[in-house]
Amino acid sequence: MQNNQENRSGLGLLHYIWTTWISTSIILLLLLLTLIIGTGEMIHGQLLRVGERLYGNESVGMQYSFLRAEPSRPSCDRHPNIDAQVQQQMNANAKDEFADIFGTTSAADVRASVLAGQQQCEEKYQFYDKALKYMDERPSVRAYRTFETSFFGIFKFGTENRVIILLLMVVVAAITASVKFHHIGLRAPSSRLDYRVYAFFMLLGNGLLACSVLSQYHSVINSGVVSTYETLTIYWLWIFLFITLSLISLFQFFKPPRVVDAAKGTLGLALLSVPLYAYMALLTGIIFTFVMDYPMGQGIYLGILVEFSGIFLNLALFIWAGMLLTQTRVMDLFLGILRPWNLAPETLTWLILIAAAIPTAYTGASGIFVVAAGAIIYKEVWNSGSRRQYALAVSAMSGSLGVVIRPCLLVILISMLDSRHVTSDELFNHGIYVFWLTAFIFLGISLYLAETRFRINSPKIAVPGMLKAIVPVIPYIVITAVVIAIYKYGLDTKMDEFTAPVILPIILLAYMMFDKWWGDRFVTPPDRHAALVIQHEKQSNFMREHTPHAADKTRGFSGALWFASAETVGHIGALIILMALSASVGGLIERSDIVQLLPTHLGNIYISLAFIALLLAIVGMTTDPFGAVILVAATIAPVAYENGIHPIHFWMIVLVAFELGYVTPPVALNHLLTRMSVGDAEVRAADAEAKLKYNTFYYRYERWLLPIMVLLPSLLIVTYAPYIFKMFAWYP
Repeated sequence: MQNNQENRSGLGLLHYIWTTWISTSIILLLLLLTLIIGTGEMIHGQLLRVGERLYGNESVGMQYSFLRAEPSRPSCDRHPNIDAQVQQQMNANAKDEFADIFGTTSAADVRASVLAGQQQCEEKYQFYDKALKYMDERPSVRAYRTFETSFFGIFKFGTENRVIILLLMVVVAAITASVKFHHIGLRAPSSRLDYRVYAFFMLLGNGLLACSVLSQYHSVINSGVVSTYETLTIYWLWIFLFITLSLISLFQFFKPPRVVDAAKGTLGLALLSVPLYAYMALLTGIIFTFVMDYPMGQGIYLGILVEFSGIFLNLALFIWAGMLLTQTRVMDLFLGILRPWNLAPETLTWLILIAAAIPTAYTGASGIFVVAAGAIIYKEVWNSGSRRQYALAVSAMSGSLGVVIRPCLLVILISMLDSRHVTSDELFNHGIYVFWLTAFIFLGISLYLAETRFRINSPKIAVPGMLKAIVPVIPYIVITAVVIAIYKYGLDTKMDEFTAPVILPIILLAYMMFDKWWGDRFVTPPDRHAALVIQHEKQSNFMREHTPHAADKTRGFSGALWFASAETVGHIGALIILMALSASVGGLIERSDIVQLLPTHLGNIYISLAFIALLLAIVGMTTDPFGAVILVAATIAPVAYENGIHPIHFWMIVLVAFELGYVTPPVALNHLLTRMSVGDAEVRAADAEAKLKYNTFYYRYERWLLPIMVLLPSLLIVTYAPYIFKMFAWYP
């Protein structure tokens, strides 16, 4: 109790208020504003159509567009003195040497012109009187107009300031991630030395970034070119962010958090605790500043976020959707359909991975889905009787299969960067083959290495249980159909790769609302048949006791929304800032001309394919997907095309090679995100279980080896099969 009071006073109170309330409130408002921006145009178009149906009247010549603003009284004279105006104009024409050219020298012409002006003025007054009377007879038009124009103002403001919204989101989220030690590293800091080394490297990295952005800002100011307010605001936000992060790191260095473990730690482990973001900042900062004499380099390549602000705003929405998913029972209820079959872990896992590919594609990239659902999948696979190491491997791979199918955001980015050679439709159409190839390779390897025999419950037991488990799922299917129908028929917008970032959070908010308010009515207590299934599972001596998802009933709707948004803050700060620095690393590689050392013509298509695949896998091992795609499009793709590799074939190799890299040391990003999702305690328990029960090398390190054993053959087949067997019309 005393410790809690200490934490709620002074700097501890400020830390609590910022991480618990301020940052979450800001990010939630910005996410909602991003949703409004995303749907604003289609909604506003519908509002205009509704306004026309409600208040337009063809018979009197009145349209809603005339009523969107209060009619203004004409400034002309409705009852002018015609003779005086004619005489005045004649006097003016007499002094104008060009008047005769326009035929306005005669009194008759001048009078006709004045009378025409009077007629126009009278028509303006008539329209003014008619519009005013029309609106007075329909008082609701003003209320509707206020709502419609206010919405348009918000939408217009958001559209014009999309970049500022993204940077505000990054600033708030990155500060929160730094305060909470939430940045992604190879291991979580635990000892006092870990935290000091963590803070020291963060201080150096953020200091170099601050200096780079300041250098770029002074260069722009001194260039003599007038900068827009938006441009200056972007620089100010970057400067504020990195100076603030430097100050936070300086404070954390001198006052690290209290640790329960009294162990002093070692320098080697402490270096593993340093965030990848800090290493990237140090690497790029030192080389750009002291080797290339290009101090503004980091700041310039941070502009990737500005250039692709729409992509990164969609990514933030996907992260939010992933966190909203964790606050629903959707995953648990859908998995409940499979439980009555009492499938072997390998078969169950294969079905889970196939099903997980769809939300993976809709959440933009593999890492986001791992963060959102990795813990749920880990628990389900382990409950089925599998090894903990196997369950961790599956969790790390849970997002790998879906990156090649519609509507993955990563493929959209590829089509934007390389629009001259590929389209998103082409990549998605061929990606489905890669999806099924990887899925069946996983099934084959899993069954070959399985410890237990193939098992499945009798249909007499499983089918009734499965049918009963479908009942709680039906409302979620209906909600999905209703939301998609509203967008399709109400807003004339179908759900695809472009609208998914906006529609998906709406669906999940509807899930969560139903789940928290009415979900319990659809989950009936176990009956006699359910008891029979449980008894059969216990007799099989394979299944562990199932426990439902922890977020089922602990929070109401508002609490779940707040919790999901709070979790989103840290993940946005950790992932997007890492992507920004990955783009900086890509810029460093591009500017250093290392790529120029690559042979333009390798002389043999097989050597070219092997070289490109190996290089792409190495890129995937060290950077995040979005930063890596930007790097590859600018540097490696031209080399591949010069060596005769078809663009579609090349990008299929890229996607599979990246997924191999994300599960392969030294970085293995998906494993790091799995650790964040399931927790360090579960990872340590898996390692301890493997050392205690197994003597073979594979089973001790299964969480690392299984994904590699699946994705490496997939990469080899994707790399060589299309050319060797002429499977597609790419090669003659």
